[in-house]
Amino acid sequence: MKQTFSIPGAPAPIGPYSPAVLKNDTLYISGQIPTNPETGKLTLETIEASTKQIMDNIGLLLKEAGMNYSNIVKCTIFVTDLNDFVKVNSVYGSYFESMPPARETVQVSRLPLDVPIEISCIAVR
Repeated sequence: MKQTFSIPGAPAPIGPYSPAVLKNDTLYISGQIPTNPETGKLTLETIEASTKQIMDNIGLLLKEAGMNYSNIVKCTIFVTDLNDFVKVNSVYGSYFESMPPARETVQVSRLPLDVPIEISCIAVR
């Protein structure tokens, strides 16, 4: 049995997928782009603001599943410019007090809605 989660009040996903799926004790969070769930608008002022919006959205999905950032065991970060790595890393790292999850960061040529960053992750109870 699996259960799906979304951010309350957020716009629907831009494709045929669930924002998060819980199977047994593992939560799979789909790639999140920097959409403000209250306004439905993209947060694109800076790469730091985009990263923060994504991490906050991940936190909302974790909360819906009864988890928090400490439950994350793996993340994948997709960026369109690897020169932003230090800035992304600084914001991303602030969400993990200790024992950050496993992770890779990959530069890609393009992301949905032409955003500069997308993050997916896996969390375990």
